[in-house]
Amino acid sequence: MVVGAGVIGAACAEALSAAGVTVTVVDRSGPAAGTTGAGEGNVLVSDKEPGPELALAQASRRQLPELLAKLADELGHADVEWQPKGGLVVATTDPRPLHDFAARQREAGVQAHEIGAEEAFELEPNLTREITAAVHYPEDGQVQPVLLATTLLSAVRQRGGRLLSGVTAIGATKSALITDGGAIPCDHIVNACGPWAGEFAATAGAPIPVLPRRGLILVTTPVEDLVRHKVYDADYVGAVASGDADLQTSTVVESTPAGTVLIGSSRQRVGFDDTIQVDVLRELARKAIRLFPKLKNINVMRAYGGFRPYTPDHLPVIGADPRLPNLWHAAGHEGAGIGLAVATGRLLAELMTGRQPHIDPTPFRVDRPGLAA
Repeated sequence: MVVGAGVIGAACAEALSAAGVTVTVVDRSGPAAGTTGAGEGNVLVSDKEPGPELALAQASRRQLPELLAKLADELGHADVEWQPKGGLVVATTDPRPLHDFAARQREAGVQAHEIGAEEAFELEPNLTREITAAVHYPEDGQVQPVLLATTLLSAVRQRGGRLLSGVTAIGATKSALITDGGAIPCDHIVNACGPWAGEFAATAGAPIPVLPRRGLILVTTPVEDLVRHKVYDADYVGAVASGDADLQTSTVVESTPAGTVLIGSSRQRVGFDDTIQVDVLRELARKAIRLFPKLKNINVMRAYGGFRPYTPDHLPVIGADPRLPNLWHAAGHEGAGIGLAVATGRLLAELMTGRQPHIDPTPFRVDRPGLAA
């Protein structure tokens, strides 16, 4: 039983069903109705310090194209708008932190190519001429997150699994998931509730400190060939790694296959307050124009927000919960869930079925020192 039909829950369900497990996915709304549907679809290695999260991201980045090819054969389609377009990280002030960060990543096996200004302008002709340094990350990519989640769930259903939408999980026992419609017997329960994973874990009697961290995104009207890669200012890395509850904004700009430009990013811990704040949108727009001056003449079509599932030590929780024998967690990926989903699902399926894990699961365990509930 997988609780949550976002991309993490869908990836866990797909990996379990591929391993021969009969899976039921329940969600109080429907597929990708929460954080997944409010994401940009980033599959990144460029924004992570060397360590367990980067290792998980690298594994997921390798596995995603292989999985999509497999699902295309199985389902007859797997169009998730996968774009291995690469990323460009730029500095507009002191370039040394960006160079140092890229050097550490190269030691961990990331392709991080330091390039000059002219080469950066060849990659992104509309980029501001005020940059002081740039690093090209050819491994970065992007998918349409809703399509990824629904494609994974299609494979689950084709293999005999079920998706129950409009069913709210309210608790768990050793042998059943308790829902608003009654108990559903099961052997295992996977908590893949995203920002609500902490709430569900508490109702199950095994709390974990997963909290919501709100973010907002601007979407422009379609424009031709304004942005070719995922481009962000080097201060984005610091914002991702920060645990500060106050508002933080950093410049992230990228296009979609439809021609729209997505502009982020903001981070703020305000509980589940989903208010769209105009002052935050103004700051996102102002910073984006500094990076791509031509955006000044492009209209904004809409804005939307969502909640990232945040943990205090910035690592997801993946694996069994020793406090409740049948409870497993796959949560706390914050803003990286799209890019970490495939390897997360595979790792959880390996642990549950007793196979050799393809990466070290120890840093993600629920009883690790940095995750005291």
